[in-house]
This record gives sequence, C-alpha cells and structure tokens, in this order.
Amino acid sequence: MKPPTLDDISDARARVYRVLRPTPLIRHPLLGAATGLDIYVKHENHNPTGAFKIRGGLNLIGSLPDHERRGVITASTGNHGQSIAFACQREGVPCTVFTPVGNNPDKNAAMRAYGAEVIEYGRDFDEAREHVEQIHKERGLRYVHSANEPLLIAGVGTLALEIFDELAGVDVILTPIGGGSGASGCGLVRSGLRRRTQIVGVQAERADAFTRSWRSGTRVIADRVSTLAEGVATRVTFDLPYSILQRELDDVVTLSEEELAGGIRLALQATHNLAEGAGAAPLAAAMKLRDRLAGKTVVCVMSGGNVDAGTLRRVLATA
Repeated sequence: MKPPTLDDISDARARVYRVLRPTPLIRHPLLGAATGLDIYVKHENHNPTGAFKIRGGLNLIGSLPDHERRGVITASTGNHGQSIAFACQREGVPCTVFTPVGNNPDKNAAMRAYGAEVIEYGRDFDEAREHVEQIHKERGLRYVHSANEPLLIAGVGTLALEIFDELAGVDVILTPIGGGSGASGCGLVRSGLRRRTQIVGVQAERADAFTRSWRSGTRVIADRVSTLAEGVATRVTFDLPYSILQRELDDVVTLSEEELAGGIRLALQATHNLAEGAGAAPLAAAMKLRDRLAGKTVVCVMSGGNVDAGTLRRVLATA
C-alpha cells in the first residue's frame, strides 16, 4: 500500500471540485486577541457534510471500478461515514456504515439521510471496525477503511493545497489526529511543495494511542478511549497514515477533556462557528502552545462541526 504523491493529491481536485468549493481560510480578530497569535482557521466545517472527510469520500468513491460499485461497507463514528454515504448517494452505490453503540445520534441521522444503512455495533469505533473487517467479504462488499486508503488521503490532502495556495508563508499547521488521514495529507503536501511549515498533530489525552506510538516508535493499542471528541477516539494506529506520519509529522500535542471543551467554547466565542471536539482541538492546542507559537503564522484545521446537542449543552454548562 503506497502513500499518495503530490500528483495524486493534485489529481484528486478534479473529483473533489465537482461537488465542493475551496473552504474559507479566515483570520478571526477575536481569536488572534484570545491567543496572541497570527492565526487563521481552515473551515472544513463549512463543507456539505460539516467535515473535511467528504474530500476523501468523493475521491475514493468517484474512482471505484465497476466491479466494486455493487456496494461498500465501512465503520465510522460519523464524519468518515457521512463522507462515504454522501459520495455513494451521488454515485448510485449502496452504502452500509457500522457505528459504535450509542454513537452521536446526529451523525447517525445524517448518514441515514444520505442513504446509508447504519448499524450500531460494539463499544467503540475499533470494535465496529473489527466487525466490518470480519464480515465484508461474506457480504461481497468493498470495505473502505477510514485511513488505510491512498485515495482517501489524496482527497483530504486537497485541503492542504488550498492552505498553501492562499497562505504561502504559513509556519505551523495544527490538525487533529484520529485515524491520521488529514495530518498525512498536510504532511505530504508540505513536503511535496518543499515548504518548511511544521505539521503538528492534536489528540485527546484519553485517546492517545497514536501519540504514544509516535513518540516511542513502538505502536501501542489502548484498552479503551473516553473523550468528548469522538472524531479522534481511536485505540490503535493504522498502517498507512502511521508510516506517513513517522516521517511527515513534526510534533503532536495532547489535550485534556477540559481543554477540548474550552476549544469548543473558544470556537463559538472567537469565530462564531460551531465546532465538534476534534474540530475545536487545534484552537485549544494553539492556546496551550501560544508561548511556543509566538511570532509564527499558524493555521488551525477546524476539521468538523458535527457536535451533538447533548455534548454541546454539557460543554456550555461547564463554562
């Protein structure tokens, strides 16, 4: 499984831009005042599904050969599943998504609205994923992994092309890491364009398997994850993005649940955008690292805005 190249990411734009427009890259004065930084937000929450993952789904599903179009199956906590469901609906491909039991109900509803069959299974994303990996062959369906897919990474990498097209002098990109496709795309574009920009990943302290693996060089598996940021709630690392990020990632920072909640509130107050936990994590990381980032031009990837009402109420009640 080879990682995509800069040419692959550039080629993905034709399939992505059949549906999307480049998302805004905005310098919010209130966010600059709160952090003391020269800071921009890449608003992937403005995409039709409310998240960056749609780029990968459009590229992969749009590239499927005829023999794989009888149906696809995947596992997701929501944003990846919405991406695949949205693209499948456009391409006329049947779609099944397995989610953890008790998954974000708004994300489940959105996937069903895009025509997917949504089935809840397992205590977390990884149990749902492992189940799909066991049954997809017997069902005769194309299994779409949420990260180990070069076409997915090439698709989401188009967001990084947009950043560099608009802001050539960016010093640091802060991006959440769940499966790692978004951070991988940013790193591949940065290196392909031969820029000196640092790519810094952001994880939850309660879902830090990637962080511990990347820092130690030994891949670890967590027993459980428990975080309000379901978009980064993975217990394992995945082969393709992990191999890419071993060489492309400059650093990674972890956030407490209180810091993640603070990021959601900061997004509302300083950008007037509703961000889910993973989408707000880069803003929270910018606050945490503001002394280190002083004097640099920083971009935060607001990866998604699909926070459910219950989580939002709890976050605002603890302000």
